[in-house]
Amino acid sequence: MKIAVPDLISPSYFPAAAAVTLGFFACEGIEAELELISPIERAYAAMRDGAVDIVAGSAHSALSAFPRWQGAKLLCAQSQGMYWFLVMRSDIGATRGDLSCVKGRKIGAAPWVGMGLRQLLVASGIDLERDEVTIAPTPGSLGERVNFGVMAARALEERIVDGFWANGMGAEIAVRSGVGTLVLDVRRGDGPSEAFNYTMPTLAATDRLIAENPAAAAGAVRAVVAAQKALIADATRAAEVGRQLFPAEADLITDLVRRDLPYYEPQLSRAFVTGMNRFARAIGIIDVDAPYSSVVAEQLGGPGIEAR
Repeated sequence: MKIAVPDLISPSYFPAAAAVTLGFFACEGIEAELELISPIERAYAAMRDGAVDIVAGSAHSALSAFPRWQGAKLLCAQSQGMYWFLVMRSDIGATRGDLSCVKGRKIGAAPWVGMGLRQLLVASGIDLERDEVTIAPTPGSLGERVNFGVMAARALEERIVDGFWANGMGAEIAVRSGVGTLVLDVRRGDGPSEAFNYTMPTLAATDRLIAENPAAAAGAVRAVVAAQKALIADATRAAEVGRQLFPAEADLITDLVRRDLPYYEPQLSRAFVTGMNRFARAIGIIDVDAPYSSVVAEQLGGPGIEAR
């Protein structure tokens, strides 16, 4: 089983990475391997085309390759809530929660990731055109094997961008080095409350895989849940994964995983699907409210599915 991940150096998709690296897929009888495919829409296109079996990435981005959720379903959550951070250059003088700092600024974000920031800003009263806010990928960040968060922190340090919207690893590197200031952390209450359910890190598979090999799809969910539980029991196991996948940043990952443990739950709630539908319609990537059964692989049952 090939599992596409859009950023390996990140706590965002860490439960899936840990499930492979710590052997929980193997315990399910599944020979699994991780493949870095970036940006996220390229990963979903690879799943649509049969090059990979599962995408461990942002839920809403499945719509880039599966319009109206036709042909794909979410299996479970890796963790709850929209998980990207807004970090601005320290010399701008931004303060936590003050979105006026984005006016007249260039913010680095991957294309489908940036959709979350755009809608969050609109919901907060920022007019991107009037307020001259540019949200765009940083130069060189859209290569197929690029870990965006670390690249974004580097772009901030080099003053290529005024800020970035990216994962926890990129944010932590920028803040700890002193080049960045954290402005928004949606999971922990910053920004409009509805932004929490814009998207979340999930596992997704094609309808074909779920129909033809439901045991493997269910096994993938159990592997991720086992990884979540193992990390909750002992967050220091994250360092073991980090040393194998990204040794240069491995020292940071245990702290980041420990911080995210309260969100390591596999459930795909109906409230989440409702919130994601509202977000997806607002940004124009879907034109209908997709029912829960069209978004989530209910037929699998198990820990990712919310009971009626």
